[in-house]
Amino acid sequence: MTLSIAHLGPPGTYAEQAALLYVNWLTKIRGIEAILCPYPSIAQTLRAVAQAEVHLAVVPVENSIEGSVTVTMDTLWQLDSLQIQLALVMPIVHTLISCAHNIESIKTVYSHPQALAQCQKWLERFLPTVQLIPTNSTTESLQKLEQDMTAAVISSQRAAQLYNLPILESGINDYPENCTRFLVVSQGDMPFAYQPSHAKASHTSLAFSVPANVPGALVKPLQVFAQLGINLSRIESRPTKRSLGEYLFFIDAEADASEVQMQSALQELTTYTEILKIFGSYSILPINILGEEVSG
Repeated sequence: MTLSIAHLGPPGTYAEQAALLYVNWLTKIRGIEAILCPYPSIAQTLRAVAQAEVHLAVVPVENSIEGSVTVTMDTLWQLDSLQIQLALVMPIVHTLISCAHNIESIKTVYSHPQALAQCQKWLERFLPTVQLIPTNSTTESLQKLEQDMTAAVISSQRAAQLYNLPILESGINDYPENCTRFLVVSQGDMPFAYQPSHAKASHTSLAFSVPANVPGALVKPLQVFAQLGINLSRIESRPTKRSLGEYLFFIDAEADASEVQMQSALQELTTYTEILKIFGSYSILPINILGEEVSG
């Protein structure tokens, strides 16, 4: 069987790069063939899995500079059948791609909102008067550059090579240790063969709503984890989109859902929550670990 893996397109995005590294590992270590399927948005990428158009998706969920990718979180909440199988952490190095003769000629910069935000200080320093235009991905506007000598795109070095476009500046992200966590998502459980051999579930992602916005509504669910000695590595709120002031709470717990303590926590959470969704237990791997398995 050939696996189909959805990612944010067009080709050359960081999501595609993460997916390619995962595919290389699947092919060389597990002997599993896979093809990549680009989609125009992150939401459509995840819906493709939920609608069984593809087997897996690789989507960004959190950046070390700009925080959570909210569309990923919101779509996971909306689509009940999706399960996180693995998380990959990949370094992100942004480049300024343009056919302009020099940086002073640039009047417009296109990119994904996350990429624009991750380069905000650099843009304010070197291109303070340019118009910043958000796009669905870091590669969506690359084909415009040959027709517009005053435009630039923030994307990756790999994207510049794929589209045969010149790089004006490299490493323009505001912080050198910029990295993004990507999720490998499937519909339901995925065979262990698709995961690294030494992978052990270290995190469980979940989200819940509370019955009413009253004192203690959030404290009580959080106390469940504290009393059982389960550390939480991320807590974030998102609007329910039903009414102003109503929120969902997304949590990453440092435990496997199959562990006794975590099972007790999940059972007790049902007492204090309105809706509780478990997105899955998984390991978080630096992208180089997959590379080591491939070369090892």
